[in-house]
This record gives sequence, structure tokens and C-alpha cells, in this order.
Amino acid sequence: MSPRRTSFLLILAAVLANLAFTALGSIFNYPSVLDEPAGAVLASFRDHQGAVSGWFGVLALSSALLAPIAIGVGRLAKTRAMRVAVWVGVAAAAVQVVGLMRWPILVPGYASDAVTGSPGVAASARDSFTTASDILGTGIGETLGYLLTATWTVLVIVALGILSAALPFSLEMSALRRLTARAYGVLASLEPAIATVVGVVALGQTLHATDALATLLVVTASVGATIEGSG
Repeated sequence: MSPRRTSFLLILAAVLANLAFTALGSIFNYPSVLDEPAGAVLASFRDHQGAVSGWFGVLALSSALLAPIAIGVGRLAKTRAMRVAVWVGVAAAAVQVVGLMRWPILVPGYASDAVTGSPGVAASARDSFTTASDILGTGIGETLGYLLTATWTVLVIVALGILSAALPFSLEMSALRRLTARAYGVLASLEPAIATVVGVVALGQTLHATDALATLLVVTASVGATIEGSG
């Protein structure tokens, strides 16, 4: 998938999600309606069943687009972090779709039983709706879905090195105000070794004996020069 198509899907997903949330808020008072008793939620759903089901389908579609987006973004780097990010992004899309699709698939039946069924059937429908909301909605769609999406975002940031310049620079400037010149110099001398370890552990890079020796020599020389200069 080309970067242009991936960008288009990102924009499309955002537009669809905003449209769906706006429509559901207007028609169904979503998500505030979820704070009401199950019976009231199901009655409100039944009053606007077609429109609510349709817009939840649109919202599910916007979540599903994260899967091809994750695959497209995954082609921007070939690191271990990005390979993991692709699978995490696809999983995030899948669990969010599962959580959202309960509305057009399961809730119509619950709403019908809660409104037209006998008292026992209505009570059972309300209980089933609450269980589905707790497991598929809150547990899988929201909690797990948001956790996976956040993890995917962090992995992409790590893989693309978006923070590779800004974050270290900010931290170094903060350290300069708190450490002595000698301490800061010694710590800065260790940066090649730290970068080597991160490259091997996080990015799956291969460390050869000559690379390790060169890193050791650079660090030793830098620390020695720092200590001698400050003495």
C-alpha cells in the first residue's frame, strides 16, 4: 500500500468516526445514554433502530480501517518494533469492530424482547444487554481496543524515530541544569554504549565483535578525556 493511500485511509477513518459520533450523539444521545438503565437504553434504541444501527456500522467501519492503515504504516520501516506494530494495529481494529458491531447485530433482539416480551423475557433481555455491554463493549471494544491502539501508536513512534531528536535533546537540557559538568560529561560519554544496547534489544540489530570493540574504545576514550579535563 502506497503512503498516499495510507494517508487517505487515515483521513477517511477520522472523517467517518466524527460523522458517526456526531450522528449518534444527536439521534441516540450516545455515549451519555449508556449511563441510563438498560431498559431505557433499549427503548431509545428501538425508537431509532435503523439509524442507530447504521451509524454504529459506520463507526465500526472507521475502526476497521485501522487494519489496512497499520499495514500501510508498517511499510515505512523494517524494524522489529514496526513488525510488532502491524500485528498490534490489526488486533486493535478487530477488537474495536467486535465491540461496536454488537449494536447492529445483538442489540435489536434485546430491544425487541425488552419492549414486546413478557416480564421474564424483558428482564432476561435487559440482563443480556448489560452483560454484552460489559464484556463486548467496555471490556473488549473500549479497554482492550484503546490499550492496543495506544500500544500501536507508541510502537510506530519508536519504529519511525519520531522522538529520536526532540526527546533526547529536551532531557539533556534538563540534565545540564541538575548535574555537575563532570557527571554530565561521563554520562554523555556512555551514549554510544546505550545506543548500541537499545539497537540490539529494541530494534533487533546485529552486534559484531568489531562493533562492540569500537564502542568500548570510544566510550573509554571519551570518559578518560572527560575525567582528565575536569581534574
